[in-house]
Amino acid sequence: MKLYTVHAAPPPPASWSAGPEGWPEPKVRPPVLVPEGFSLAATILGPFWFAWNRLWWEALGLLLLIVAAAFLLPEPILSAATVALHLLAGFEARDRLRARLARLGLPEQGVVVADSLDTAWFRLGQQRPDLVRTLP
Repeated sequence: MKLYTVHAAPPPPASWSAGPEGWPEPKVRPPVLVPEGFSLAATILGPFWFAWNRLWWEALGLLLLIVAAAFLLPEPILSAATVALHLLAGFEARDRLRARLARLGLPEQGVVVADSLDTAWFRLGQQRPDLVRTLP
């Protein structure tokens, strides 16, 4: 079983209205499910994974550390340092993604336990129908 953290904008209060009658409802971002744990893709792809997930500063920082290690460290230590940097990226990737979502206004709203992403969406619909209602 895997853990997925649910990141979503807080649902608007029941008394909240969009404006005068006939105005369209404001768009609400759909929830995002982020799997918990180690990211193998971030370990293998490194800065590319961070850039793909729009974690620009993390991608730049990892790339600069890898380049600095290539120029400053002697050959026997270089391979171990590069592997360590990539492992660090794999362990930190999902936490950095959660922090980015929180900065974008999608704080953590809960945790879902499931064996697959589809089952996680189903369980989220059972546990928090108010969040799933915002799906496009």
